[in-house]
Amino acid sequence: MKYPIINFSLALIIALSVTACKPRAIVPHVQPTLTPAAPTLTAPPSATLAPSLTPTFTPIPSATIALPTATITISHLLTPATDVKMGDLVHDATSVDTAGEKRAPYGDSYQINLFERPFLQDMSYVADLDIASYNLGKDEKFYYVSIELVGTNPNNSLGINYAVELDTDADGFGDLVVAAHPPYSADWTATNVQVAQDINHDTGGLSGERSDAPLPGDGYETLLFDGGIGLGDDPDLAWVRISAGNKATVQFAFKRALAEDRFMLGVLADAGPKSIADLDYADRFTEEEAGSPEAGEDFYPLKLLFAVDNVCRQAYGFEGTGEEPQRCPPS
Repeated sequence: MKYPIINFSLALIIALSVTACKPRAIVPHVQPTLTPAAPTLTAPPSATLAPSLTPTFTPIPSATIALPTATITISHLLTPATDVKMGDLVHDATSVDTAGEKRAPYGDSYQINLFERPFLQDMSYVADLDIASYNLGKDEKFYYVSIELVGTNPNNSLGINYAVELDTDADGFGDLVVAAHPPYSADWTATNVQVAQDINHDTGGLSGERSDAPLPGDGYETLLFDGGIGLGDDPDLAWVRISAGNKATVQFAFKRALAEDRFMLGVLADAGPKSIADLDYADRFTEEEAGSPEAGEDFYPLKLLFAVDNVCRQAYGFEGTGEEPQRCPPS
């Protein structure tokens, strides 16, 4: 369900003693975006796109978000646990050993929406973007997703967004995304977390199995929850924290009712486009426009699509065929 803009007019009452009323708070119209409204994060010069590299797809307009003038107090009834048993690790390719050569060793398969791009546009390596593994845990109320990074600072000055994607019907199209933006803290917080849904089924383009670029789309277009402004029916729906154990540089918690008991799960680190309205990125840019992080590939180096790392999706709650789109290969 989207939330409309509510406009309040400032009424000026002119009396004999000219008294001005104070303006009421502005309730924002919120678009599903991973980028926080404030502060605005400016990418370093090495990450700036040249005008000639404008993508061919029609960009999706994003509204300016006006923050409420009054302080919002949100009461929480249920907080995630601090210690949860986690499941088996899903490993990802890392680029730390080849970073000095300004290349990824492998692991970037553009046509199936699999990225190993923890580099800026000039191929400078960013360890805090490089995902090493993830795993899943649960208790009676929450699922927990822990993301291990090669780096140790999710609060990197680039302003890195992290996210969990859920494909609830295993067709390769993401259905829900739980996304967080900095600043991050070691304590559980919902303030910088959003949950959005793809209702019109276009995150995978025309096919969940391959790139269909260049193809316009609006990705996760329906914002269900924003913990920073109290949007949503459940203020305890989704949370994030950092440094939560040996294999959990970034950890999410979200209510089990959100995904129920059967889903495909993937994770994302993003300091590039930072737009959940443009996922899947492989369907928005052609491979030639996006460039490649692998030195032996035709489209090396990176061009439009940089500073992004994701991991193949793992099945939870069902066996499946093993051939589901974007699913991790058998270990």
